[in-house]
Amino acid sequence: MKQAPEHLVNLIEPIVEGLGYECVGIDYNPHPQHGLLRIYIDSENGILVEDCTKVSHQISGVLDVEDPIQGNYQLEVSSPGGDRPFFKISQFEQFIGSMVLVNLFKAIGGRRKITALIKKVEDDIITLQEGEQIYEVPFDAMSKARLVPEYLIEKGGRSGK
Repeated sequence: MKQAPEHLVNLIEPIVEGLGYECVGIDYNPHPQHGLLRIYIDSENGILVEDCTKVSHQISGVLDVEDPIQGNYQLEVSSPGGDRPFFKISQFEQFIGSMVLVNLFKAIGGRRKITALIKKVEDDIITLQEGEQIYEVPFDAMSKARLVPEYLIEKGGRSGK
């Protein structure tokens, strides 16, 4: 799963959690002129713009002092939204019984994209069910994974085929 480098996670996660939020994940896309550091936060009460501003302000200060990223980049703090990205195995465990869209590095069962129900999680294997088909997918075989919101399931959107 694509997560920011470990040194950024170790720097940012404690700050987010210290402010009382869950650090859902950190996405880092380096680029010499247009890098992007996106931090997804959540809380039991949901996330408002004020929450994102508060976290952004704290993170900005630390990033200015520590200077862990070379070159220019944009800092973005966001709620994970209805189609929340997954960064950790524990997030699959949290959403057992939910639909997820998974992109794979290499095809499994002839598929590189699977939209399926999370059936179970054992060690680092996520068991997905699409109709009658069962896929046992190692966590490190996934390039991306996102929750499929209920409203998209009802409309028949986000097909992995």
